[in-house]
Amino acid sequence: MTLWNGSYPFYPGANACFPFDTTRAVIVTVFLSMLATSIVILPGIPARRRLLWFLRLVLGLFMGAVILNVQFTRDWQSGWVQANTSYKSFSPVQVSADIGLHIGLAGVNVTLRGNPVEQINETINYNEHFPWSFGADYDHSYSQGLHKGLPSPILYVAEKFSSQSPCGVHRQYRIAGHYVSLTLWLAFCTWLISILLFSMSILLYGGQMLLLTGTLILSSLLLFSTARNALRCPIQFGPVSLRTDYGESFWLALATGLLCLLLGLAIIILNSVQPQKLKLIFSLDKSNEEEQWDQSWLPAQPSCSAQGGFMVPLGELCPGTATQL
Repeated sequence: MTLWNGSYPFYPGANACFPFDTTRAVIVTVFLSMLATSIVILPGIPARRRLLWFLRLVLGLFMGAVILNVQFTRDWQSGWVQANTSYKSFSPVQVSADIGLHIGLAGVNVTLRGNPVEQINETINYNEHFPWSFGADYDHSYSQGLHKGLPSPILYVAEKFSSQSPCGVHRQYRIAGHYVSLTLWLAFCTWLISILLFSMSILLYGGQMLLLTGTLILSSLLLFSTARNALRCPIQFGPVSLRTDYGESFWLALATGLLCLLLGLAIIILNSVQPQKLKLIFSLDKSNEEEQWDQSWLPAQPSCSAQGGFMVPLGELCPGTATQL
């Protein structure tokens, strides 16, 4: 190693990030494939029912995709700040960078992006993940970051969430993330049961399971809010501080939970007040408008003989006598 600007360049380079989250990509691809497959058979559905059937399909797949997707996202709580901060330990050199904090159910992501990206002959573009889910050791990940020589802003933010930090938020976020994930898995199971009940035309129980799905999603958001509202230390970078707010995953889960809640209530109310309209929405009505086999040519009563082109009722026939040869 050679000295650079009075310090050893023990930062080998930026941790390159994959352009997208592969887990989310797989989930979205699966649900889009199901949607595309259903669209293929859409022309085979009668035109009178096609729109309602497609609307039910889109809503059902959307709710399932959101419930499963937010399990793996890392933006339940996020925040950004732009600051001039030191880049290396034991060095007075400062860089202008955007520092981001993204909190998920399974850990925290710290982002450091130079403004501009190329500064001090380096590419400043980091995105480090520190897990705290059960089975993962957050303090060990933080120690590995120290050994790798991650930039000072990343280590400073990550240290706030360690178990040894005086802020004391590690336990709250870790336990809350575990129970939120468990509640969302229960919500995914109830969503699957509701889809099965609707496909079996058991509308009342399907609406009740959809209502339970919405209740579980909203309960998970309440659990996450308890961790966010815990007392935290300020994350200060000179005169500015990094503040976080609810992220996209939180608001998306909230919208999905309210949607499940309203749809479940609507199905239960319609089943009690106007069941015929509910059957119409689910294409279960057997009205006379449907094309049926016209059987008007059949006789009112069965007959065993026809004379002169007229059908003779069976009751008017005389009992025949058999002649023994």
